Amino acid sequence: MPRPKKPRIVSSYPTIAAFVPQGMPISGEVMLSVEELEAIRLSDFECLDQESAANLMQVSRQTYGRILSRARHIVGEALVTGKALRVSGGNYAMRGGGRRRRRRGRMDE
Repeated sequence: MPRPKKPRIVSSYPTIAAFVPQGMPISGEVMLSVEELEAIRLSDFECLDQESAANLMQVSRQTYGRILSRARHIVGEALVTGKALRVSGGNYAMRGGGRRRRRRGRMDE
């Protein structure tokens, strides 16, 4: 039996929940988890190396690399195929005092 996943630490819940292609019919939807968005934010927006970003999310560098790779694949799929990109769910906890957990699936609490 595999051990349960530890929640990944994220700085905040995303303010934008979806991106939709403009000017063309939507050909589907892909889901990006909150921790996958955090990995993209840390590496591509904040320009952190994987070791530093992994420390912030409190995961190993290898785990961080897998999260980042999956996130980039999902974003690429949305851009290339014209699918809507929705940020939702995952297994994460907030950095700091307000530690709230969400699991993959429904977003309402």
